[in-house]
Amino acid sequence: MKKLLDAIAKKLESMVPEYSLVGDSIFFDTQQFPWAEELEANWKVIRQELEQVMQRTDALPNFQDISPRQHRIANDDRWKTYFFCAFGFKAQKNCERCPETTKLLEKIPGLKVAFFSILAPGKHIPEHRGKHKGIIRYHLGLLVPQPSSACKMRIGNQVAHWEEGKSLIFDDTFLHEVWNDTDGYRVVLFLDIARPLRFPLSAVNWLVCQLIALSPIIQVAKVNHENWEKHFEALVK
Repeated sequence: MKKLLDAIAKKLESMVPEYSLVGDSIFFDTQQFPWAEELEANWKVIRQELEQVMQRTDALPNFQDISPRQHRIANDDRWKTYFFCAFGFKAQKNCERCPETTKLLEKIPGLKVAFFSILAPGKHIPEHRGKHKGIIRYHLGLLVPQPSSACKMRIGNQVAHWEEGKSLIFDDTFLHEVWNDTDGYRVVLFLDIARPLRFPLSAVNWLVCQLIALSPIIQVAKVNHENWEKHFEALVK
C-alpha cells in the first residue's frame, strides 16, 4: 500500500497548482480558511484546557511512541503529543478531557489530524517534508516562549515565528525544520486539513485520505495510542 500511496501522492502533487482553490504557496492567509477565525477567537478557551493537560506533561506520549515512522525527526522525549483525532480515529478520552476544544474541532471541514504539539526547551526538529500535497498544515499558537528569535520554523527559505492566539498555515511538503532554543515549552494546536481542490482532484484526494486511514501507519498509531490511553487512565484515577 505504501508504494501505491506514494505514487498517487506524487501524481497529485504535480496537479495541485492547477486544481488548488487556495493557490500553491508556502504560506496561506487565515481568510482563506474561515474556520481559523473561530479558533483564534477561542484560543484562550483552548489554552485553558491545554493547561490541564500540561499538568502531566511527563506522562504524555512522545510523537514516535504513537507514530514510529517519526523516529528520524523525533527520537527523544522532548516532543510530546496529545491527540484528538487522526484519519478517522478519535481519541475519545482525550476529547472528553478537552470538551470545548473538541467542539471547535468538530466544526472544521476536512479535518484529518488534530493534536497538541508540545516542544520542550531545547528541542530541534531536523529538516523534513510531508509527502502529501493534498494536506495543508495549521498551527494555532497556544504557548509561545520568548525570545521569538529562538523559537522559530524555517520553511523553504522563509522563517516564521508563532504568536499566541494567531494562526500559521502552510504547505508542509516544502522542506522545513523547527527550533525551540528557549527555556519554555512551545505548544500549538496542530491540524492537518484536506486542501480545497476542484473536482476531480478533490475526489482523488478524498480517496488518498481514505487509503491513508486504512494504512499500517495509521493502524499502528491507533494501537499505540490506545495502549498509552489505558496506562494514562490508570495514572489519573
